[in-house]
Amino acid sequence: MPELDYWPAPAKLNLFLHINGRRSDGYHELQTLFQFIEIEDELRFEINDSGKISLKCEPETDFPAEKNLVVKAARRLQELTGCSLGADIQLSKRIPMGGGLGGGSSDAATTLVALNQLWNLGLSREQLAKLGAALGADVPVFVRGHAAFAEGIGEILTPAHPREPWYLVLVPDCHVSTVDIFTDPELIRDTPKLVVENRSAEAWKNDCQPLVAKKHPEVANALNWLLEYAPSRLTGTGGCVFASFETEAAARETLARAPEALNGFIAKGANVSPLEGVLQLISD
Repeated sequence: MPELDYWPAPAKLNLFLHINGRRSDGYHELQTLFQFIEIEDELRFEINDSGKISLKCEPETDFPAEKNLVVKAARRLQELTGCSLGADIQLSKRIPMGGGLGGGSSDAATTLVALNQLWNLGLSREQLAKLGAALGADVPVFVRGHAAFAEGIGEILTPAHPREPWYLVLVPDCHVSTVDIFTDPELIRDTPKLVVENRSAEAWKNDCQPLVAKKHPEVANALNWLLEYAPSRLTGTGGCVFASFETEAAARETLARAPEALNGFIAKGANVSPLEGVLQLISD
């Protein structure tokens, strides 16, 4: 196996998020479209014979390693396969946390894919995706590595090929609780399901956006500012908001106009995860 500098864990955007109803078990029926963007966390793995899993994060955080999805993913993989090997893992965070960009889920997915290779486990992508679904609803799309239309509670994935524009992503200074949003009685839960023939961008919206903007003025301010320059919306349950541009220059020009209080970044959309490139390199 070629020596790698690191294993990538890309961010994602929900190009739309429609909530179609609430099931009797409390889960929500939804439709969404996942696309990767070219900003990524970096993971490095050193395999050990002790069976122990350790995690070092950069920058350092007070969040307990035991609760990190990276550690949970590695241990689930050990339990499922009976693997006696361990790993010392270094995680370099580049994706803003708690913004709806899927960083934690992506880190978990990359951990599953990488350790499947490094521990020589031989699990299929389908098996890894199923294992990942138990860690979080967004993990399977990162495991599969392709932009996808998702239905059900997010577990039914159909490969998709949206255009790959440049995105301006704003990162409001707030943390949005997914649990709080999905349990709030004001959340929109009755959007009709899109049929295959009507999945055009004209019908896209984020049903969490009105509620998140109401609860978090920082998100509302970011949306209002960005809407002056391009159609924009929330990703996931937020709080990051984004707009697409045809060129990198146009996106950067808009970001340069942002008030000092608004932080953000520019990233290219991608329908194939950089993790796929790593796996291709390994297989060659």
